[in-house]
Order: sequence, then C-alpha cells, then structure tokens
Amino acid sequence: MSELIDLSNALAQATETSAKSAVAVHTEARGSSSGVIWQPEIIVTAEHALRRDEEIQVTLQNGSVVKATLVGRDPSTDLAVLKCPEATLGTAKIGDAATLKPGSLTLVVGRTRASGPVATLGVVSLVVGERRTWTGTSLSPYIRLDAALQPTASGGAVVDAAGQIVGIASPRFARFGAIAIPAATVTHVVKTLLKEGRIPRGYLGVGLQPVRLPEALRQSLHRQEKTAAIILEVEPNGPGHNAGLVIGDILVEMDGKPVVHLESIQAHLHSENIGKTISLKIVRGGAVQEIELTVGERPQGGN
Repeated sequence: MSELIDLSNALAQATETSAKSAVAVHTEARGSSSGVIWQPEIIVTAEHALRRDEEIQVTLQNGSVVKATLVGRDPSTDLAVLKCPEATLGTAKIGDAATLKPGSLTLVVGRTRASGPVATLGVVSLVVGERRTWTGTSLSPYIRLDAALQPTASGGAVVDAAGQIVGIASPRFARFGAIAIPAATVTHVVKTLLKEGRIPRGYLGVGLQPVRLPEALRQSLHRQEKTAAIILEVEPNGPGHNAGLVIGDILVEMDGKPVVHLESIQAHLHSENIGKTISLKIVRGGAVQEIELTVGERPQGGN
C-alpha cells in the first residue's frame, strides 16, 4: 500500500511541477486546448486545435487571461507556435524522448481555462526509432501513448518519470491514444517558425492519384508492390513540367525507392531537399523512363 501512496504522491508532484509550464489556449467562447511555455514568451500548442489565426487568448498558471499572437503553423507535425509576452514563468524543463521505452509511464499535463491543471496517466505502448506519419513527416523517435486524451489536453506536455517534458501530445497521428511529438522535433519547429514564419516544403508541381498497377506491368518492372501514383495534372513551369513530366505518367520510383502511395512521395519533399535533384522512374506508354527533377519550394498556399 505504501508503494501505491508513494507513486500517487510522485505523480501528483510531477503534475504540479510540469503544470507551471502548461497554459490553456482558446479562440472561442467555449472550449480550449492546452499549450506549453517552451521558452520565455513562446508557447507551443496543437495545430489542429487552433481554430483561428487571430483573437487567440491563453490562460496562464496564475489564472490571468492574456492575448497571444500566432508565429506560425506546421500541420505536418501538428504544432503551432504562439508569442505571448506575459508567458515568462514556468518555462519547460526539456528532456529526451529517446529515453522512453514500451511500458514507460508518462503523464500528459495540460490546463483548462476554468478548472486549472489536468493530467492523464498513460503507458508508452510503442516506440520506433523513426516512422513517417501520413503527412510524410518523419518522427524520430515515434512514440505512441496508451492514454485517454481529452480535447482540452491536446497540445499538452508529455512528461516522463523524471518529471521532464519530452514532447507534445497529439491525437492527430494515432487511431487511438496519442502520439508524443518528440521534444527535439518541437524545438526544430519552434526555431524554424520563429525565423521563417513557416516551414518550407518541397513540391513537384504535379497532381497525383494512387493507381493499381496491372499484373503484367508489375512483372515487367520486377516489382512486388501493387500500387504507384499516376500524374493527373502538371503545373505550368513547375518542377514537374520543367523535368518533362506529362499527364498520364505513372510514377513508380523516387531516388531508388518505390512509390507505393502518396505518403511515399511526401517523404522526399522536406525542406532539406529543396533545390536537390532527384531521380524519378516513370512508366509512359508502357515503357520505363528515367527523369531527373529538381525539387522546388512550395509557394505559400500552393499544393
């Protein structure tokens, strides 16, 4: 019994400590999500839960409600960064998400606009060294939490057994439970958004749709994968147009890796690949061709 009391007291203490960095984020008359004071005057929250870009308010630890302005959004990691001059106390004590293992206990700590701190106890159910989400973003490590995450806790702090904040909680990339967006990823997004105001993304300048490959074509390509991507649209003067891609081309390979679904393509369109020339293998009129394409930077609001 004493062990359970000790555990309960330790969880309560960890919640109280980490809640000093937690804020409630609200843009409407009712409802809120959570955020974390990642560094002085800078708050990180869940992008999907931020309903508007203007008239953003946060409730701080002392209960005061203050204004915040949007620095930028990154839907690919479900992170949004806010600037709030009053958010100077309770800066997060950042830990390393790589220390988590399956079975590790974690807390998701957030804040509501009226009731104060909220906490959810969870168990790490899966840890993978690296995995890409359906947005094409690589999370390293990829950590899934078996935790019942309430909407008010989305964007809350994922706290390890040492009481350090090792990530931001998001339900967006999990069919159940939540994903811990690793602290290293959060820090990278914060730095980039503070500098650029957005996350640069590469693009091909083509419209794509998954397509099932005929058996005969698969055999001629010596390919086990049954699907690829067909080009339905080519943007004038875009990277694909400049490389010679045309409507009807079937994209089967990028940089030596098979294209199985659209996420396979997104994996090549991160900011570090902008300006880089990559090799494409396409099928045109039943014949295989190799094409070199230089990845462009996605225009603001572009596809």
